[in-house]
Amino acid sequence: MLDVCLLGTAGMMPTPRRWLTALMLRYNGSQLLIDCGEGTQIAMKEAGVNFKPIDILLITHFHADHVSGLPGLLLTMGNAERTEPLTIIGPAGLNRVVSALRTIAPELPFDLKCIEITEPDADFEINGYHIHAFRVKHNVICYGYSVEIKRAGRFMVERAKELEIPLRCWNLLQKGQKVICDGVEYTPDMVMGAPRKGIKLTYCTDSRPVDAIAENAKGSDLFICEGMYAEPDKLKKAKQYKHMTFYEAAELAKAAGVGEMWLTHFSPSLVRAEDYMPKVREIFPNAHLGKDGKSTTIQFIEE
Repeated sequence: MLDVCLLGTAGMMPTPRRWLTALMLRYNGSQLLIDCGEGTQIAMKEAGVNFKPIDILLITHFHADHVSGLPGLLLTMGNAERTEPLTIIGPAGLNRVVSALRTIAPELPFDLKCIEITEPDADFEINGYHIHAFRVKHNVICYGYSVEIKRAGRFMVERAKELEIPLRCWNLLQKGQKVICDGVEYTPDMVMGAPRKGIKLTYCTDSRPVDAIAENAKGSDLFICEGMYAEPDKLKKAKQYKHMTFYEAAELAKAAGVGEMWLTHFSPSLVRAEDYMPKVREIFPNAHLGKDGKSTTIQFIEE
Protein backbone atom coordinates (compact mmCIF):
# COMPACT_ATOMS: atom_id res chain seq x y z
CA MET A 1 0.00 0.00 0.00
CA LEU A 2 1.03 3.61 -0.59
CA ASP A 3 0.31 6.31 2.01
CA VAL A 4 -0.30 9.76 0.53
CA CYS A 5 -0.37 13.09 2.39
CA LEU A 6 -0.84 16.45 0.68
CA LEU A 7 1.20 18.74 2.93
CA GLY A 8 0.87 22.11 1.22
CA THR A 9 -1.56 23.35 -1.43
CA ALA A 10 -0.91 27.09 -1.82
CA GLY A 11 0.64 28.63 -4.90
CA MET A 12 3.04 31.60 -5.05
CA MET A 13 2.83 32.47 -1.34
CA PRO A 14 1.63 30.76 1.86
CA THR A 15 -1.68 31.83 3.36
CA PRO A 16 -3.01 31.51 6.93
CA ARG A 17 -4.66 28.19 6.03
CA ARG A 18 -2.36 26.82 3.31
CA TRP A 19 1.36 26.11 3.24
CA LEU A 20 3.29 26.04 0.00
CA THR A 21 3.52 23.07 -2.32
CA ALA A 22 4.62 19.71 -0.95
CA LEU A 23 3.43 16.09 -1.14
CA MET A 24 4.58 13.15 1.00
CA LEU A 25 4.43 9.50 -0.05
CA ARG A 26 5.31 6.54 2.16
CA TYR A 27 5.89 2.95 1.10
CA ASN A 28 7.48 0.10 3.03
CA GLY A 29 9.04 2.44 5.61
CA SER A 30 10.57 4.80 3.04
CA GLN A 31 9.30 8.35 2.50
CA LEU A 32 9.34 10.29 -0.76
CA LEU A 33 8.73 14.04 -0.78
CA ILE A 34 7.73 15.98 -3.90
CA ASP A 35 8.61 19.68 -3.69
CA CYS A 36 9.50 21.52 -0.52
CA GLY A 37 7.93 24.96 -0.36
CA GLU A 38 8.11 27.36 2.55
CA GLY A 39 6.33 25.93 5.57
CA THR A 40 6.82 22.27 4.63
CA GLN A 41 8.32 21.52 8.05
CA ILE A 42 5.31 22.99 9.83
CA ALA A 43 2.93 21.15 7.52
CA MET A 44 4.75 17.89 8.33
CA LYS A 45 4.43 18.56 12.05
CA GLU A 46 0.72 19.31 11.70
CA ALA A 47 0.23 16.09 9.72
CA GLY A 48 2.23 14.02 12.21
CA VAL A 49 4.85 13.07 9.59
CA ASN A 50 8.35 12.13 10.76
CA PHE A 51 11.32 13.93 9.18
CA LYS A 52 13.98 11.26 9.52
CA PRO A 53 12.75 8.58 7.05
CA ILE A 54 12.70 10.88 3.99
CA ASP A 55 14.91 9.09 1.47
CA ILE A 56 13.94 10.78 -1.80
CA LEU A 57 13.07 14.37 -2.72
CA LEU A 58 11.69 15.15 -6.18
CA ILE A 59 11.79 18.79 -7.30
CA THR A 60 9.45 19.87 -10.10
CA HIS A 61 11.22 23.16 -10.82
CA PHE A 62 13.22 25.93 -9.20
CA HIS A 63 10.64 28.59 -8.38
CA ALA A 64 10.88 29.64 -4.73
CA ASP A 65 7.42 28.37 -3.75
CA HIS A 66 8.62 24.84 -4.57
CA VAL A 67 12.12 24.80 -3.04
CA SER A 68 12.38 27.54 -0.40
CA GLY A 69 11.72 25.14 2.48
CA LEU A 70 14.72 22.94 1.66
CA PRO A 71 17.47 24.46 3.87
CA GLY A 72 15.33 24.30 7.00
CA LEU A 73 14.19 20.78 6.25
CA LEU A 74 17.78 19.59 5.76
CA LEU A 75 18.81 21.12 9.07
CA THR A 76 15.88 19.53 10.88
CA MET A 77 16.69 16.13 9.35
CA GLY A 78 20.27 16.58 10.55
CA ASN A 79 19.12 17.49 14.06
CA ALA A 80 17.06 14.28 14.04
CA GLU A 81 20.40 12.44 13.83
CA ARG A 82 19.88 11.23 10.33
CA THR A 83 23.00 9.66 8.80
CA GLU A 84 21.56 7.91 5.72
CA PRO A 85 22.07 9.71 2.37
CA LEU A 86 19.24 11.71 0.79
CA THR A 87 18.62 11.45 -2.96
CA ILE A 88 17.39 14.66 -4.61
CA ILE A 89 16.13 14.53 -8.20
CA GLY A 90 15.29 17.61 -10.28
CA PRO A 91 15.88 19.55 -13.49
CA ALA A 92 19.29 20.45 -14.86
CA GLY A 93 20.89 22.98 -12.52
CA LEU A 94 19.91 21.03 -9.41
CA ASN A 95 23.46 20.86 -8.04
CA ARG A 96 23.85 24.63 -8.37
CA VAL A 97 20.50 25.36 -6.71
CA VAL A 98 21.03 22.94 -3.83
CA SER A 99 24.55 24.27 -3.25
CA ALA A 100 23.21 27.83 -3.10
CA LEU A 101 20.43 26.92 -0.68
CA ARG A 102 22.92 25.05 1.50
CA THR A 103 24.79 28.27 2.18
CA ILE A 104 22.66 28.49 5.33
CA ALA A 105 22.82 24.72 5.96
CA PRO A 106 26.51 23.98 5.25
CA GLU A 107 27.13 21.11 7.68
CA LEU A 108 24.95 18.01 7.58
CA PRO A 109 25.56 14.56 9.11
CA PHE A 110 24.37 12.87 5.91
CA ASP A 111 25.29 13.00 2.24
CA LEU A 112 23.19 14.48 -0.54
CA LYS A 113 23.04 12.69 -3.88
CA CYS A 114 21.75 15.09 -6.53
CA ILE A 115 20.55 13.64 -9.84
CA GLU A 116 19.88 16.12 -12.65
CA ILE A 117 17.30 15.34 -15.33
CA THR A 118 18.55 16.49 -18.71
CA GLU A 119 16.11 14.70 -21.06
CA PRO A 120 12.34 15.14 -21.61
CA ASP A 121 11.75 11.84 -19.79
CA ALA A 122 13.71 9.89 -17.19
CA ASP A 123 13.18 6.80 -15.03
CA PHE A 124 14.51 5.87 -11.60
CA GLU A 125 14.19 2.82 -9.35
CA ILE A 126 14.73 3.64 -5.68
CA ASN A 127 13.52 1.85 -2.54
CA GLY A 128 10.70 0.07 -4.34
CA TYR A 129 9.48 3.25 -6.07
CA HIS A 130 9.47 3.37 -9.87
CA ILE A 131 9.71 7.09 -10.65
CA HIS A 132 9.04 8.49 -14.12
CA ALA A 133 9.81 12.17 -14.73
CA PHE A 134 8.26 13.92 -17.73
CA ARG A 135 8.69 17.46 -19.05
CA VAL A 136 5.68 19.79 -18.82
CA LYS A 137 5.07 23.36 -20.02
CA HIS A 138 5.84 26.18 -17.59
CA ASN A 139 7.86 29.38 -18.00
CA VAL A 140 10.95 27.57 -16.65
CA ILE A 141 11.98 23.93 -17.12
CA CYS A 142 9.52 21.87 -15.09
CA TYR A 143 8.74 18.18 -14.62
CA GLY A 144 5.77 16.15 -13.55
CA TYR A 145 6.26 12.80 -11.83
CA SER A 146 4.49 9.46 -11.92
CA VAL A 147 5.34 7.19 -8.99
CA GLU A 148 4.51 3.50 -9.29
CA ILE A 149 4.71 0.57 -6.93
CA LYS A 150 5.00 -2.38 -9.25
CA ARG A 151 3.78 -5.81 -8.21
CA ALA A 152 5.10 -9.16 -9.32
CA GLY A 153 2.86 -12.06 -10.22
CA ARG A 154 1.91 -14.81 -7.80
CA PHE A 155 4.36 -17.59 -7.02
CA MET A 156 2.93 -20.79 -8.51
CA VAL A 157 3.56 -23.38 -5.82
CA GLU A 158 2.17 -26.29 -7.77
CA ARG A 159 4.34 -25.41 -10.75
CA ALA A 160 7.43 -25.29 -8.53
CA LYS A 161 6.58 -28.73 -7.13
CA GLU A 162 5.94 -30.10 -10.61
CA LEU A 163 9.38 -28.93 -11.73
CA GLU A 164 10.87 -30.39 -8.52
CA ILE A 165 12.51 -27.08 -7.63
CA PRO A 166 14.12 -27.37 -4.16
CA LEU A 167 12.25 -25.49 -1.45
CA ARG A 168 15.37 -23.51 -0.53
CA CYS A 169 15.25 -21.84 -3.96
CA TRP A 170 11.69 -20.57 -3.73
CA ASN A 171 12.33 -17.36 -1.81
CA LEU A 172 15.01 -16.11 -4.22
CA LEU A 173 12.86 -16.93 -7.23
CA GLN A 174 9.99 -14.95 -5.68
CA LYS A 175 12.38 -11.99 -5.39
CA GLY A 176 13.09 -12.17 -9.12
CA GLN A 177 16.51 -13.78 -8.89
CA LYS A 178 17.72 -16.75 -10.88
CA VAL A 179 19.13 -19.62 -8.85
CA ILE A 180 21.61 -22.41 -9.56
CA CYS A 181 20.98 -25.36 -7.28
CA ASP A 182 22.72 -28.73 -7.53
CA GLY A 183 23.99 -27.73 -10.94
CA VAL A 184 20.53 -26.83 -12.29
CA GLU A 185 19.53 -23.23 -13.16
CA TYR A 186 16.05 -22.02 -12.23
CA THR A 187 14.62 -18.66 -13.37
CA PRO A 188 11.67 -16.64 -12.00
CA ASP A 189 9.64 -16.99 -15.21
CA MET A 190 9.40 -20.71 -14.54
CA VAL A 191 7.29 -20.22 -11.40
CA MET A 192 5.96 -16.63 -11.39
CA GLY A 193 2.60 -15.63 -12.84
CA ALA A 194 1.94 -12.49 -14.89
CA PRO A 195 2.58 -9.18 -13.08
CA ARG A 196 -0.39 -7.99 -11.02
CA LYS A 197 -1.79 -4.47 -10.99
CA GLY A 198 0.35 -2.20 -8.90
CA ILE A 199 -0.24 1.34 -7.59
CA LYS A 200 0.27 4.53 -9.59
CA LEU A 201 0.17 8.19 -8.58
CA THR A 202 0.84 11.14 -10.90
CA TYR A 203 1.73 14.62 -9.68
CA CYS A 204 1.84 17.71 -11.88
CA THR A 205 2.05 21.33 -10.89
CA ASP A 206 2.95 24.55 -12.70
CA SER A 207 2.12 23.77 -16.30
CA ARG A 208 -0.26 24.47 -19.11
CA PRO A 209 -2.25 21.38 -20.15
CA VAL A 210 -0.16 19.29 -22.56
CA ASP A 211 -0.60 15.80 -23.99
CA ALA A 212 2.37 14.51 -21.98
CA ILE A 213 0.45 14.98 -18.74
CA ALA A 214 -2.53 12.87 -19.80
CA GLU A 215 -0.25 10.28 -21.38
CA ASN A 216 1.84 9.85 -18.24
CA ALA A 217 -1.14 9.99 -15.88
CA LYS A 218 -2.96 7.28 -17.82
CA GLY A 219 -4.39 4.68 -15.46
CA SER A 220 -3.25 6.43 -12.28
CA ASP A 221 -5.12 5.59 -9.11
CA LEU A 222 -4.65 9.21 -7.99
CA PHE A 223 -3.85 12.29 -10.08
CA ILE A 224 -2.76 15.37 -8.13
CA CYS A 225 -2.78 18.39 -10.42
CA GLU A 226 -2.45 22.11 -10.13
CA GLY A 227 -5.54 24.25 -10.35
CA MET A 228 -4.17 27.74 -9.98
CA TYR A 229 -7.36 29.44 -11.11
CA ALA A 230 -11.05 28.58 -10.89
CA GLU A 231 -12.75 31.82 -11.89
CA PRO A 232 -13.92 31.67 -15.54
CA ASP A 233 -12.36 35.05 -16.33
CA LYS A 234 -8.85 33.86 -15.28
CA LEU A 235 -8.18 31.67 -18.32
CA LYS A 236 -6.21 34.44 -20.04
CA LYS A 237 -4.07 34.86 -16.92
CA ALA A 238 -3.52 31.09 -16.71
CA LYS A 239 -2.22 31.09 -20.27
CA GLN A 240 -0.02 34.11 -19.64
CA TYR A 241 1.70 32.63 -16.57
CA LYS A 242 1.71 29.00 -17.84
CA HIS A 243 -0.70 27.61 -15.26
CA MET A 244 -3.97 25.66 -15.37
CA THR A 245 -7.55 26.23 -14.41
CA PHE A 246 -9.64 23.74 -12.43
CA TYR A 247 -11.48 22.82 -15.61
CA GLU A 248 -8.36 22.17 -17.68
CA ALA A 249 -7.06 19.87 -14.95
CA ALA A 250 -10.39 18.01 -14.97
CA GLU A 251 -10.16 17.53 -18.73
CA LEU A 252 -6.72 15.97 -18.29
CA ALA A 253 -8.04 13.64 -15.59
CA LYS A 254 -10.86 12.59 -17.90
CA ALA A 255 -8.52 12.01 -20.84
CA ALA A 256 -6.12 9.98 -18.70
CA GLY A 257 -8.84 7.80 -17.19
CA VAL A 258 -7.52 8.24 -13.65
CA GLY A 259 -9.34 6.87 -10.62
CA GLU A 260 -9.44 10.13 -8.64
CA MET A 261 -8.15 13.70 -8.94
CA TRP A 262 -7.06 16.15 -6.23
CA LEU A 263 -6.59 19.81 -7.14
CA THR A 264 -3.72 21.74 -5.57
CA HIS A 265 -1.49 24.84 -5.92
CA PHE A 266 -4.24 27.44 -5.66
CA SER A 267 -3.75 31.14 -6.31
CA PRO A 268 -3.70 33.18 -3.08
CA SER A 269 -6.48 35.29 -4.60
CA LEU A 270 -8.83 32.30 -4.88
CA VAL A 271 -11.61 32.31 -2.27
CA ARG A 272 -14.45 29.82 -1.77
CA ALA A 273 -12.78 27.30 -4.05
CA GLU A 274 -15.42 24.69 -3.21
CA ASP A 275 -18.04 26.82 -4.97
CA TYR A 276 -16.43 25.97 -8.31
CA MET A 277 -16.28 22.20 -7.80
CA PRO A 278 -19.77 21.32 -9.16
CA LYS A 279 -18.71 22.49 -12.64
CA VAL A 280 -15.41 20.64 -12.28
CA ARG A 281 -17.29 17.43 -11.46
CA GLU A 282 -19.42 17.84 -14.56
CA ILE A 283 -16.17 17.20 -16.45
CA PHE A 284 -14.62 14.64 -14.09
CA PRO A 285 -16.97 13.38 -11.35
CA ASN A 286 -14.33 12.01 -8.95
CA ALA A 287 -12.58 15.36 -8.50
CA HIS A 288 -11.78 16.74 -5.05
CA LEU A 289 -10.36 19.92 -3.65
CA GLY A 290 -6.94 19.47 -2.13
CA LYS A 291 -6.45 20.65 1.44
CA ASP A 292 -3.37 20.77 3.61
CA GLY A 293 -3.14 17.48 5.48
CA LYS A 294 -5.51 15.63 3.12
CA SER A 295 -4.42 12.02 3.13
CA THR A 296 -5.34 8.59 1.83
CA THR A 297 -3.93 5.08 1.53
CA ILE A 298 -3.94 3.45 -1.88
CA GLN A 299 -4.27 -0.30 -1.51
CA PHE A 300 -3.21 -3.03 -3.91
CA ILE A 301 -6.19 -4.57 -5.68
CA GLU A 302 -6.46 -8.29 -5.05
CA GLU A 303 -7.12 -10.23 -8.23
